Amino acid sequence: MPTDMRKSFYTLSGVVANYMQQNVKDGDVFIFINRTCTSMKILHMEYGGLVIYHKKLESGTFKLPLYDEESHTFRMTWQSLMLMVQGIDADKIIQRKRFELCSKEVPFFQPNIW
Repeated sequence: MPTDMRKSFYTLSGVVANYMQQNVKDGDVFIFINRTCTSMKILHMEYGGLVIYHKKLESGTFKLPLYDEESHTFRMTWQSLMLMVQGIDADKIIQRKRFELCSKEVPFFQPNIW
C-alpha cells in the first residue's frame, strides 16, 4: 500500500486522520514511503506548525518493519526509525540493555495511492 509522494502537508494529514484515525497534532511522527521503498516523507507537528522531512535514496531501499493489521500502521521506536533512515538493519544489531523512561512507538503508515 504505497503512498503517492506528491502528497504534502494537508493531504498527508488527511490520510493520518481519515485512514489511521489519529491526530497529527498529538505530536506523533508519521512516516510515508513510496511503492519502490526509495522515497520517504516524515510528517509531524512541531512548535508552530507541521514539518515534512523528505528523503529520496540515490541507491538502495528502505527496509519496512512488520505491519500491524489492526492499526493499519508499522509500529517502531524512534531509534529504529533513525536506523532505517541511515540504512542500518536493526534485525542484525545487538542492543545492550538500557533504562527506558517510556517506550513510545512511532506510527508508520503506507496507505493506498489516492
